[in-house]
Amino acid sequence: MQNRSVVQRPRIREPLPVAQKTVKSAGRVLEILEYFDDVQQPATVMEVADTLGYPQSSTSALLRSLVALGYLDYDRYKRTYVTSHRVALLGSWVNSDFVSEGSVISLMKELNELTGDTIILATRNGLFVQYIHLIQATSAARLHVTLGTTRPIAASVSGFAMLSTLTDHEIRRIVMRVNAETEDGKPLVKLADVMEHVNHTREKGYAFSCDMVTRGGGMIAAPLPGPMGGQPLVIGIGGISEVMRAREIELVSVLTGCLSARFGKPQPRVNEIIEQASGDPLLQAIMRARVAAPAR
Repeated sequence: MQNRSVVQRPRIREPLPVAQKTVKSAGRVLEILEYFDDVQQPATVMEVADTLGYPQSSTSALLRSLVALGYLDYDRYKRTYVTSHRVALLGSWVNSDFVSEGSVISLMKELNELTGDTIILATRNGLFVQYIHLIQATSAARLHVTLGTTRPIAASVSGFAMLSTLTDHEIRRIVMRVNAETEDGKPLVKLADVMEHVNHTREKGYAFSCDMVTRGGGMIAAPLPGPMGGQPLVIGIGGISEVMRAREIELVSVLTGCLSARFGKPQPRVNEIIEQASGDPLLQAIMRARVAAPAR
């Protein structure tokens, strides 16, 4: 009987289910984001847990973590969660041609080109505002800002711009929450001081300050007109304090003019701001033309 050699073929391993090949917490985070993409509405902890088959305790912990990181917004009165603007901007670099057509992103690019300064886009994250998109400065005297940076909503320029979109009653409740969560020994926020900043912002259409949060840094910020998928958005121009102070009128003119051109709504005191544009007739003419331009 002829002996035949037996060829040992490599054993092919059956592919594991996706759930077994992923770190459980990472997989659940992505499934939660995909859940909201599917239902396209706010949901409670119980609704998320029931749909995805997760324990309620771990679901609650994951949702709270995503809120803290700025990827979910939480409505403490309705006790519901929903994806934030930051999620919408994830992966924008993959399809930059598409994103660049968006009015907000292209507005940021235009402001960056006109001013050379850092441009930030912020949304509310609990008792803070968070920078969810930014374009770094190109000028020599620049202020570097980190994506994801948070600022106190009741003690920052971007925060005052955000608060200016809310009612006085809502602002009062936020200040009460801020003070209730303030660590022992730290000063409390005075409602009168906050309302003074907010009312100035409402009157002028923008908030401006230097050295308020970052020593040596300043910002001009304004709320974007109209709802942008639920949560209000704030756009700001950041730079070195001494430069910002010297260029305040110029930068406000650029910001106000671009907002008017993009959204078709003249901002408060736009004509007065233009008239103050450093007494420069050329700059005044440019800004008048920009304000008069049709919304794109």
